[in-house]
Amino acid sequence: MIEVSGLTVRFGGVTSLDGMSVAFESGTCGLIGPNGAGKTTFFNVLSGFVRPAAGAIRAFGEDLLAKPHFQRARWGVRRTFQTEQAIEELSVFDNVAMIHEHARMGRASRRADVLRALEFVGITSAPAAPAGSLNARERRLLEIARAVVGRPRLVLLDEPAAGLPDEETAHLADVIRRIPEQTGALTILVDHDMSLVSACCATTAVLDFGRLIAAGPTAEVLRDDNVVQAYLGVANGEAGTGSEHDKADSGGDRAGSNAGDRAGSDPGDKAGSGTDGRAGSGGDGER
Repeated sequence: MIEVSGLTVRFGGVTSLDGMSVAFESGTCGLIGPNGAGKTTFFNVLSGFVRPAAGAIRAFGEDLLAKPHFQRARWGVRRTFQTEQAIEELSVFDNVAMIHEHARMGRASRRADVLRALEFVGITSAPAAPAGSLNARERRLLEIARAVVGRPRLVLLDEPAAGLPDEETAHLADVIRRIPEQTGALTILVDHDMSLVSACCATTAVLDFGRLIAAGPTAEVLRDDNVVQAYLGVANGEAGTGSEHDKADSGGDRAGSNAGDRAGSDPGDKAGSGTDGRAGSGGDGER
C-alpha cells in the first residue's frame, strides 16, 4: 500500500500538488486528471526527482521520502515516461539489462530475468536487435519490460498507450493487468484513455489543479460530478446525452484542449525530462 498524506509541491508561485492525501491499495490503480493536474509531478515525487514542500509518503510501511532516488530504484520503484527512454543504439536485451544492473539485482539472474521480462510483455523481436529497429508498439512494450524486470515493488506507468491504435492498446491493457500478478508490484497507471483505465484499474484517483477531487472504484469515479466537470467543464446533468462513462472517456481525449488551456503544462513534466527524465524506469537515476 502507498499512503500519501498532505503532499504539497510548489514550483515558484505555482502549486502543482495541493495537500494531496490518498491511499493506493494492491493491484493496479488509476490516476487520472486533465493536463496540468499534477499527475506527472506526483510520479516525479515518488521517483525522487522532485522534493515536496510538505507531506509524507509511506510505501509498504516505509518512509519513501527519506530515501534518495538511487535507493528508491534499488528498493523497487520503477517507472515509464511519456517519452520513450530506450537507447536506440543498444540492443533490446541491453536496454532492459541496464535497469536490472542499476537496480542491483545481481549478475547471476540477469539474463533469465531480462528474457522473462521481454517474454512477459510480448516482444517477439530478437533480443540482440537494436532498439531503434522496433516498431511503435514494440517500443512501448520495451518501456514496460524495463519497468518490470527483476523484483519491482512499485511500478509507475505514465501514459504507456500514447500514440497506439485501439487494437494494440488491447494487448497493452492485458500486460498492465498482469503486472501485479507477475511481479507482485503495486502498479499506478496514468493515462487519458478512459477505456484503458477502466479495463486495468479496480480503483482510480482523480487530480484537478493539484487537488484530489475523487477516489474510489473506477466505475463510480468516472460517474462523479466533480470528475465530469473537471474534464468537460460542465456539471454532470448539463453534459448532454450519452452514458457517464462515455462522457469521462471523451473528456480524457479533450483534456489537452481543456485543462491544457486553463493550466498550461504540468511543471512536473519538466522535472522528469532532461538528465533526470532519462533516468528511466528504475535505477537509471544513477546515471
